[in-house]
Amino acid sequence: MFDIQEELKKLPDQPGVYIMHDAADRIIYVGKAINLNRRVHSYFRSSTKKTPKIQKMVSLIDHFEYIITDSELEALVLENNLIKEHRPKYNTLLKDDKTYPYIKVTLGEEFPRVLFSRQMKKDKSRYFGPFTSAGAVKDTIELLTKLYRIRTCNRKIDAQMSADPEKAKPVERACLNYHMHRCDGPCIGKIDKETYHENVKKALAFLGGNYAPVLKELEENMQAAAEAMDFEEAIRWRDLLTSVRAVAQKQKITDFDGEDKDVIALASDEKAMVVQVFFIRSGKLIGREHYYMKNTEDETESQALGSFVKQYYAGTPYLPKTVLLSHDIEDIPLLEQWLSERRGSRMYFSVPQIGKKEKLVELAMKNAALVLSQDQERIKREQERTVGAMEEVAAWIGLTGLKRMEAFDISNTSGFESVGSMVVFEDGKPRRSDYRKFKIKTVEGPNDYASMKEVLTRRFTHGLEERAQRREKKLADAYGSFTKFPDLLLMDGGRGQVNICLEVLQELGLSIPVCGMVKDDHHRTRGLYFNNEEIPIDTRSEGFKLITRIQDEAHRFAIEYHRSLRGKASVKSILDEIPGIGPARRKALMRSFDSLDAIRMASEEELSAIPEITDACAKEIYAFFHGNAPETEGEAPDGAGADSSPEMQVGAGAET
Repeated sequence: MFDIQEELKKLPDQPGVYIMHDAADRIIYVGKAINLNRRVHSYFRSSTKKTPKIQKMVSLIDHFEYIITDSELEALVLENNLIKEHRPKYNTLLKDDKTYPYIKVTLGEEFPRVLFSRQMKKDKSRYFGPFTSAGAVKDTIELLTKLYRIRTCNRKIDAQMSADPEKAKPVERACLNYHMHRCDGPCIGKIDKETYHENVKKALAFLGGNYAPVLKELEENMQAAAEAMDFEEAIRWRDLLTSVRAVAQKQKITDFDGEDKDVIALASDEKAMVVQVFFIRSGKLIGREHYYMKNTEDETESQALGSFVKQYYAGTPYLPKTVLLSHDIEDIPLLEQWLSERRGSRMYFSVPQIGKKEKLVELAMKNAALVLSQDQERIKREQERTVGAMEEVAAWIGLTGLKRMEAFDISNTSGFESVGSMVVFEDGKPRRSDYRKFKIKTVEGPNDYASMKEVLTRRFTHGLEERAQRREKKLADAYGSFTKFPDLLLMDGGRGQVNICLEVLQELGLSIPVCGMVKDDHHRTRGLYFNNEEIPIDTRSEGFKLITRIQDEAHRFAIEYHRSLRGKASVKSILDEIPGIGPARRKALMRSFDSLDAIRMASEEELSAIPEITDACAKEIYAFFHGNAPETEGEAPDGAGADSSPEMQVGAGAET
């Protein structure tokens, strides 16, 4: 048994990381400390002022562990790694964990290539980015191949090719890019190394934002082609000129010192926090991205921004020289030390107050605020569709505090492979981790009422038993697989299904409201059956749409499970009825033949050709599919043909 007070006495006065666990052994919080003893003790002192969020977290702590480090810097790195790995509930988290694309120029190769990359490695290549759009990267690479005909393939070019193309061994033929005039064919010796490298230099200048020489050259080529009456060539140069101008316009100059910078600003309202990042490379704004923060209750903007910066730069491969922030954050000297070591040169954080840099931060803040305001309308619509719809349903039947609903459905084919489904909606949204499926065990034939009774009995009996077991171990009900009971039960049917459910609940001593989803003649929901009366509902309301979604989801989940069982049975049961056919031989047959029909039509010789099938086994298979009388011509005896086998009739009925 973990004794918190005793374990607190053992904490060392050293830097490190502490990890809080709940009763289910889930990690709920990770933190770092210069002094583990003082920091962890502070959570359990009544005199320490705590936010409601931290108070809630402390109330859930069942036990903790800690890892000692040699320095606060090591603790910072370890804390970030653990947060990213476990995503604890009470840590402020970065919602998006994206990898951004880069343009990679492989300068370490004899004939460099221009490639799309999502990783930035310490090699001899030069990287440009990050870009916020993979499409933009691909478009830029395509433009470079048109402009400078730099290769993008992975062919290995003979090193001799660069020194003496005559003596080198070129590949048999060039790829399609050469014939499309997107590559000058260094692999077949059509261009020397010096000329190729001149094109690479031009491409690097283009990627660095120097568009003027390119634009001038394209303009001259277009005019020359037009004067020579070569209008097709002139159109080609014109199209390239248009493409380059489009790229140049997108890269708005925002800074004149040519530095690589990230500008990070945070905006918040009562419900959300959004961080906006501007990517400035070589003095040009090449892209921007926004991120939502979660678990920010009781966090200040500075604290939330600090959490973002640590998690963001722990995961991004590219580190700029300067980061401009909208708010001052803690641990800036520590962050600069850590990230400077990773970058290989000095990295700076600052919170500009005046001048051009402050204007950049202000612009980022305005963009973050704009994202928040635009999202308010979307959030409002989502609220109406989910929580608002739940409130409508609750009002129709006179309930309060409706949060969790469970719906059940039965599916079978003429009584074959009957199954039941249970779907769960919380706050108007599907909670798929709580979905359950049941294979009917005690009911023979197509009896939906009896099947529903079995499903409900198993669901709530299991829940009650699991509750009792967890309470013996002093564990919370909320974390069990069946222990959370609904505020409302929805049955896919009217009075009959509702009465079955009420009967089960009464037998188990449970009191849960039950509602039936009544359908019209066209199998569409027309109302709710509750307390022995049908309640009409507005078919244009969000509540009606929610009930329809729940009904469709229960039906889909049941049918998918039924189909999976039926599909297995239709293949498996026929072959398993043949004497001597077990799992290994069944797999061998299905591997060797495309279908059951192919197995049925195979001769004994074809069957025995399979290594796993003996001659005696081949005779059994052939006899099974040919009525045990292969030597007799004419009609097979009654009941002997494969099509008369009961399993072959699977799929004839309708799904219910």
